[in-house]
Amino acid sequence: MTEQKLAGQVAIVTGAARGLGRAYALRLAALGADVVIADIDLDSAKQYDEPLSAASVPDEIRAFGRRSLGVQGDLTKRSGARELVERTLAEFGRIDILVNNAGGAFTPVDRSKASQVPDEDTAAMFDINYMSALYCCQEAVPSMRERRSGVIVNVATMAALDASRTAARLVPYAVAKGAVIQYTRYLAAELGPEGIRVNCISPGAMLTARMKKQAAERGMHSDKEVRRIPLQRFGEVEDCANVLEFLVTPLSGYVTGQCISVCGGAVLTPS
Repeated sequence: MTEQKLAGQVAIVTGAARGLGRAYALRLAALGADVVIADIDLDSAKQYDEPLSAASVPDEIRAFGRRSLGVQGDLTKRSGARELVERTLAEFGRIDILVNNAGGAFTPVDRSKASQVPDEDTAAMFDINYMSALYCCQEAVPSMRERRSGVIVNVATMAALDASRTAARLVPYAVAKGAVIQYTRYLAAELGPEGIRVNCISPGAMLTARMKKQAAERGMHSDKEVRRIPLQRFGEVEDCANVLEFLVTPLSGYVTGQCISVCGGAVLTPS
């Protein structure tokens, strides 16, 4: 049985109805936390044929013997983030961990070059990836401040750390996630004296259900790409969940303001 390192704690994971967010949520539950599942569509696993072990991700959390709440809403609006935090506090009375996983690269690849990306794609990527994290942090921090304790983990991307890998297909997404990384550092510096740690995970090429379904049409996850990764494989969701476990437990008690690239060595430059 997994050691209950997070027993009695309450976590929010955004974008948790499938993929990496779901993996984060399940790992937190396995470690003993009660988990709030936030997503714009709580049934989104069906869209990418991702199998669940129960009717929903909150039901999967409950199977661990933990409490869970599903909150469906749009986190690109401050009102959505405020409702998420208010419902969490009303149900559980505290927030110990916030994982800002909501986001993704959803704009067309064929118009993603830095010199050509249209305004609407830039706005969409900043709303989904940066503003959602900003709103959730700002709404959750007051509760953490009251207790002078808390852990925030933001999720960026390897593409924000290495421009050579994004030249033709992910520029607006990578730039928005770059903002997430820098915001993480500023927030960590501000909140450290109050006992709140803030770090970031930057996943590389991960084998989520969505990527398995969309890789070919987006020109990603090719044999050529895997040969460029020093560990010679694409990442599994558990690879990121392992790093999350480190960042939310006392193992990382002296770590804040950092961005950890979970990419098999694809990025070898300082973050």
